[in-house]
Amino acid sequence: MWTQVAADSFPGSGFRDPARESVLAEAESRLGDELPAELTELLLESNGIVGRTGVDTVWTVERIVERNLHLRADASIAQLYMPFDALLFFGDNGGGDQFAFVRTPRRPDIFAWDHESDSRSWVARDLRDYLGRSLAAGGDDWYR
Repeated sequence: MWTQVAADSFPGSGFRDPARESVLAEAESRLGDELPAELTELLLESNGIVGRTGVDTVWTVERIVERNLHLRADASIAQLYMPFDALLFFGDNGGGDQFAFVRTPRRPDIFAWDHESDSRSWVARDLRDYLGRSLAAGGDDWYR
């Protein structure tokens, strides 16, 4: 289903082999929280999605874990930006801005984090909406 949603928005979407359930369970253990159900479903179909211009519209499970742990634990990042504990990052625009689910309070909305201003702004009502918007024609700054 999720690969079809992506392909409907951008027929050139790139897909990977599905993530294994054991890898997802390990990711949740390392992150200390469950992944959103729709993200888990997507990753079980394709371990990430590559969009226009080679952008990682949805990261691999491994990158989701590493990037979130880094943003939450790096002391130099903590001095520059507001805390990231309430967010679960899962993709980017190829230029530094990243996309995240809200963990606290848990909700399906997707927010963009601007790495230059540290602003966090709403961009999509859920993962399906995010894929439609981010993969459609219009460039990697579709959310601005």
